[in-house]
Amino acid sequence: MSEFYDALEARDPQLREAALMAALPRQVAQAQAQTAAFAELLAGVDAGAVNSRPALARLPVTRKSELLARQQAVRAAGGDAFGGFSAIGWGAARRVFQSPGAIYEPEGAKPDYWRAARALHAAGFRAGELAHNSFSYHLTPAGSMMEGGAHALGCSVFPGGVGNTELQLQAMAELRPSGYIGTPSFLKILVEKAAEAGQALSLRKAMVSGEAFPTALRDWLLERGIAGYQCYATADLGLIAYETSAREGLVLDEGVIVEIVRPGTGDPVAEGEVGEVVVTTLNPDYPLIRFGTGDLSALMPGQCPTGRTNARIKGWMGRADQSAKVRGMFVHAGQVGEVLKRFPMLGRGRLVVEGELAQDRMSLQVELGAVPEGLADLLVSALRDVTKLRGEVQFVPPGSLPNDGRVIEDRRRFD
Repeated sequence: MSEFYDALEARDPQLREAALMAALPRQVAQAQAQTAAFAELLAGVDAGAVNSRPALARLPVTRKSELLARQQAVRAAGGDAFGGFSAIGWGAARRVFQSPGAIYEPEGAKPDYWRAARALHAAGFRAGELAHNSFSYHLTPAGSMMEGGAHALGCSVFPGGVGNTELQLQAMAELRPSGYIGTPSFLKILVEKAAEAGQALSLRKAMVSGEAFPTALRDWLLERGIAGYQCYATADLGLIAYETSAREGLVLDEGVIVEIVRPGTGDPVAEGEVGEVVVTTLNPDYPLIRFGTGDLSALMPGQCPTGRTNARIKGWMGRADQSAKVRGMFVHAGQVGEVLKRFPMLGRGRLVVEGELAQDRMSLQVELGAVPEGLADLLVSALRDVTKLRGEVQFVPPGSLPNDGRVIEDRRRFD
């Protein structure tokens, strides 16, 4: 499966970066001109000057919680259902979906609107095949997202949706699809139920998403003749990254600009450092600029052995939206980030919360070699200024804190 979906996947990395940075100012201008939310969030920003990653990194990150709050406030005031983030409305939006929150996302009329075809192609789906789609077709966009990608490849789709295991197995027996699309856990259920009934499945490939896809399950499926691949997509952004036959991380989609930032901030981290996935989409209908997914991952060095030249991420590594309640007050990852940002000489930092019952203690662990005199007192003061709580500071050797994206660690026991 080394065949590419299109020539974009094998572009010279410098040409790709130049193309993305050329498209970026147009997308920022589109967001400012066509959406009320970004007209406000990016007020005063010269879109033409946002033509590099450092310039992009100076723009604010909009996180899902902020998008939800703005949608709720605008709807409550009788305004736009999308909270001013969508450049299209009724009529131009072919469908509207609801994600938990509730957050509403538009689907435009462009074929393969969510760009899922690239991921399905990498998983081996080809024209003239039947794909059994077990993602939901109701409320959330997963079913439509994958169906649009399959249609772009020339596949027919059976819209199985979720549940109704026996009916779905009946359809598989009678229609004999070559590929499955859906969550890995439901695929495992289908395979086990089929084995119990003595039913031979025609499935030879699978595109899974929506939950973890551990190596053990991947190998279990392969032993039963099904090559499963995963992709990383969200209801807001569509496809972000996808797995290839190399099985080495996930290759970034060609239609997004991805940054990995320190949790709670908008500051990009070094390659290999775990941080929050922040995405700028080039979709003019829903032009999200620096959208914080809340997911943790890390950029990988080098290129995919399949010959795809785009950057790769390690996949989903946890959640970035960390917080802890200390002595009756919430401390958030963004506050830890704000403290660390005041002292550029510091390496990684982690706020550790310990204690029992009402004896909460918090200590800011920071990586630093030689410690300048008086720095500890300045850090203690900054920590109290930002969090309104007293805490200690502990210096640790550079590289000693885990590279896991965690900036708040709650060690308390409540049992």
